Amino acid sequence: MFRKKALVSMLGLCLLSCSGHAEGPANNPSETPAEREGYTQLVNKTQAIPDGYLSETAQQGEVVRIDYDTRDYADGTMAVRQNTAYVYLPYGYDTDTERRYNMLYLVHGHYYGTASTYLTMEDGMLRRVLDQMIAHGDIDPLIVVTPSYNYGSPTQNYVDADKYCKALPLELQHDLIPLVESRYRTYAETTDEAGLKASRSHRAIGGFSMGGVTTWYALDETLSLFRWFLPISGDCWSLGAFAGMNRPDDTAEYLAGRITEQGYTKEDFYIWAASGTNDSAYRETLNQIEGMAGLTEMFTLQNMTFHEKDGAQHEYRPTIEYIYNALPFFFPPTNTETMTNYYTRQSRISDVMNDPVFGDYGRLIFPVNTGYWSGTTLEQLQLTWYNYIDPDKTVEVCNYLRTHADNCFIDIYTEAEKQANPELRNTGLFFFRGNSNAPFAICNAGGGFSYVGAMHDSFPHALELSKLGYNAFALIYRPGDAYEDLARAIAYICDHADELGVSRTGYSLWGGSAGARMAATLGNSANLRSLTGRTDLPQTSAVIMQYTGYTTISPYDGPTYACCGTSDGIASWRTMQSRLESLSSLGIPIEFHSYNGLPHGFGLGTGTVAEGWLQDAVHFWQSQSGATAIRSAKANTRQQDSVYSLNGIRRNTMQRGINIVGRRKIIH
Repeated sequence: MFRKKALVSMLGLCLLSCSGHAEGPANNPSETPAEREGYTQLVNKTQAIPDGYLSETAQQGEVVRIDYDTRDYADGTMAVRQNTAYVYLPYGYDTDTERRYNMLYLVHGHYYGTASTYLTMEDGMLRRVLDQMIAHGDIDPLIVVTPSYNYGSPTQNYVDADKYCKALPLELQHDLIPLVESRYRTYAETTDEAGLKASRSHRAIGGFSMGGVTTWYALDETLSLFRWFLPISGDCWSLGAFAGMNRPDDTAEYLAGRITEQGYTKEDFYIWAASGTNDSAYRETLNQIEGMAGLTEMFTLQNMTFHEKDGAQHEYRPTIEYIYNALPFFFPPTNTETMTNYYTRQSRISDVMNDPVFGDYGRLIFPVNTGYWSGTTLEQLQLTWYNYIDPDKTVEVCNYLRTHADNCFIDIYTEAEKQANPELRNTGLFFFRGNSNAPFAICNAGGGFSYVGAMHDSFPHALELSKLGYNAFALIYRPGDAYEDLARAIAYICDHADELGVSRTGYSLWGGSAGARMAATLGNSANLRSLTGRTDLPQTSAVIMQYTGYTTISPYDGPTYACCGTSDGIASWRTMQSRLESLSSLGIPIEFHSYNGLPHGFGLGTGTVAEGWLQDAVHFWQSQSGATAIRSAKANTRQQDSVYSLNGIRRNTMQRGINIVGRRKIIH
């Protein structure tokens, strides 16, 4: 038996973060999963599902019903009987004949639970979320199987269902899994005992309520089939009903022993338990996890965590959020080439604009006003008045938009308004999603109020901000009515903040050249009221400006960060410096940078002396909004990305104003 270790505080239980997991003795080393993002504490909060993930995508999966023969494992008679399961097949399964698929077996709860429950409840919400996660590259495409432990009609008392829950893992092992994984392309080379053991890294099981109880039975009896366990709002009943809650230490000892008896170690599984804080089974589940956490010879943060949703009750809808959070941990994307590298430098610009995946808005990705840009391929793109256009960033932006084509474009005008004024069809917002409920930024490209140079002057900025966890929008506006369109965009986002999953407060306005003038104009609270006709819209927390000769100042202007090049022949850096000094004299926080030798329109400044200015701007934005660091977005973060937080000394310095010329800082 395992020696009991002292139980440390749950919230303070911090060990090494989870990384790669070595396979157990029965597994093929080649099946070792990719490195996972780790958790640094036992109890974690779940992230809300983005609102856009609740809608249908053009890339819809298919749900198939399977009727199959099995046996009576519950009563031990082994009498032949029939059962039903449902199978979710991801979009592209029929055409991508070379791909193999990870597997999730998902077990329903007792009351009103059937094999179809997960894939039909909330009007197919789980299917929609799975479709969106796969389309967004959050997870590798996978197959989901929803079986049922019920023999005919459910037992009236859920406690009486225990023997059926205990029997289901045997049914999966001997009947359903071999059938499903011989019919569909999974990682199981064969469906005999050896083949299923060898592919266990690609197989997860989870369930809600009595389905959670079933998941614990799977750990107890069939660890050779599954590496990943998702028990939701249910404890382990191997030692009797509610044993996990009432006998957590005994249950921990028992499970540790069963893991060893099956030939596995603490490195060979992961338990991702979950429940809502108002769930009737919350304490049942957490008690057991706390008991297991004390047995550190077997259970550590490298193989077990608990995840909770504030206020969630014992019902099906929150389970979809738990699944949404768990799947990227179980099955992170291992090959995103088809998602992220669809376009290359040699892709024709016309092919991007006319790609059917974009529908009508594809034409807005590049300037609709002709004569201001040139090039046949993405590599050849040139924009009037701009320098240092990065072909690789152009390709990255185009691939991002394609990957998120179903929900990346937002109309800010109604169809009736567009019919009355057809020019309004040349407007809209491209959404680069960050973390749920994080602040948003609106990025406005320049173009001399003649065209919109978004591919160099706002799309890249929005993409990088989304990588840092912010929600970023790139505005496509009418050059002759730019201020009106920006005013409408601010109002639209604020009015639809909950739907979009963004914070209504603490937003920022970004712009280069003409776009900087737009940001400064609407960053002025008086102008915002005048152009929107509203008094309820919050003023921006920060205006971020690049290379413009804008000179207007007002006590109603917002806190302003500005940067430009000393060799800008269109917008003098001294003009911008003078304006910011004037703003500072009014008590408005400012930060100014100029970069030696840079011309107009340097964009992100990659590979120049201005490289990193965007992080400085984010730093300033945070100081004015009062925000601290935002957790980096999982799908996009890179090691070199950083989000800053400010201490009081730095914030006070900002209030005084900083002038940085040629990387030399002068505090005035």
